[in-house]
Formats: sequence, structure tokens, C-alpha cells
Amino acid sequence: MAKDWTSKYIAREGLPKSFRATVEIICEPLAARLARLRQARKKVVVIGLCGPQGSGKSTIAAATAQLLEDRGLTAVALSLDDFYLSKSSRERLAREVHPLLATRGPPGTHDVALAGAVLEQLRRPGRVALPTFDKAADERAPRAAWRTLATPVDVVIFEGWCLGARSQGAAALAQPVNALEAEEDPDGRWRGYVNAQLDGPYQELVYLQPPSFEVVLGWRQEQERKLIAAAGAGMSDAEVARFVAHYERLTRWMMAETPDRARLVFQLGKDRRPVAPE
Repeated sequence: MAKDWTSKYIAREGLPKSFRATVEIICEPLAARLARLRQARKKVVVIGLCGPQGSGKSTIAAATAQLLEDRGLTAVALSLDDFYLSKSSRERLAREVHPLLATRGPPGTHDVALAGAVLEQLRRPGRVALPTFDKAADERAPRAAWRTLATPVDVVIFEGWCLGARSQGAAALAQPVNALEAEEDPDGRWRGYVNAQLDGPYQELVYLQPPSFEVVLGWRQEQERKLIAAAGAGMSDAEVARFVAHYERLTRWMMAETPDRARLVFQLGKDRRPVAPE
């Protein structure tokens, strides 16, 4: 795509000028690949876009979908975050399974049935309502606030931090990875439950590889500060650190395991900018 497209998109979406590199290195090649797949398969293409918290998945998915739209295809970017269970459902899990399941994010805290139904409808003629989750309120938005669109579409980009993750073996689960697990899940019940929710196929898996787990906390804290600026409410840096601890085990596991089997892997620098391939 022409550079003027990127400039206009960046200005319209209020993105930093540095996002140009992300468009050139990630979004444009990904959109071209998806367009080729759609033409070859003659059916809806669904990809899973995964990466750690704060890695820019939502922004990349939205820009890639827009590039596809400008190529004449219908595309939709979905976020796993919009399929969180309601607060009451997570509170029930906290009572019945483990208290840590009250915190959204890890596998087991998503409405998998709803996500499956939406993905299935995106392949069929008709219309579909896309759920929205209000992170500031920690609750699913009322159905009246969900957007609807005509189906089927050509391409679905489904982004989420744990999409396509595989379960760990018992030996890996035995040792806590941080204080949260050691102090609040000493018998391993929570991490065992989360681990059991994993494994799921996608037609394509695209992975955003961070330079280290340590940078993820800073990314997530930056993301939360933006949420506070926009919504007037959110978590403190200390609260974000505790929140990210719920994600640490699986994030580290995916960093080690996912690149070997993902169809595409894009390396990110500490500043979240993609590293150009050599």
C-alpha cells in the first residue's frame, strides 16, 4: 500500500508516527498473505493473532483488517478480551473452583461457547452481534451496545494473548513461577484448571514475540495509564503488576514454545516496534 495510506491511517487513528514501521513490517505482509489465502481457499479465512499483554495486538489487527477492506475484502478484527465471562460468572468460578478465577484473563475466564458461536456465524449468511467488554467496569457491556455486521465475511482476525497456546505437562506445573502462584495457589489447583482449558486449532497462527517477559509489565502499565486517561478509572501500577502475575506462567511458556509452530512470527523490540527481518 502507498505511504500516504499509512500516514492518513495513523493520523485518523491518533497513532504515533512510529507505527509506520509496524504497518510495513507486520500489517502489510500479513494482509497480503490473508488476501492470497482467501483467494486460494474460496472460503472464510480465520487466523489467531497472539502475543503478550501490551504488545499491540488490537492495533495491529485493526490496521490489518482495514488494509484488507481497502483491497475489496470484508474483514473483522475480534478480541478475545470481549469474550470474558461476566463478573458474576467469574465470581461463581471463584467460589466453586479457585478464588483466583475471579480475575479476568487466564484461560477458563472466557465465554468459549459465545466465541465459538460468533466465529461460526461469521462463516454463514446473516448478521452477527459482536460482544464488547468494558474493562473499566470489569463487566460485559449490555447487548444493546454490541455492534452488528452482515455475514459471512472474507477474513476474521481473532486476537488474544493466549490464542493457540498449548497445555503444559505436570512437571512444568509443579513449581510456582512467581509469588502469586506460591502464596495463593500453593496446591496448584488454579494453574491446573487454567492449563486444562488450553489447546485449540486455528487455520493460521501469527505470533508477536516480545524481547523478554520483563518488558511486558511496562507495556501493560502503559496501556492501563491510557485507559485511565480515557475512562477516568483503572488500576494502579502495583495493581497491574499483580494482574500481570496471573499471566506470567503462560506468557513465558508461549515465548518458549509458540515460535516453533506459528505460521508467522514477528519479533518486537523493547519499544514495541517490530524488528525488521535481516
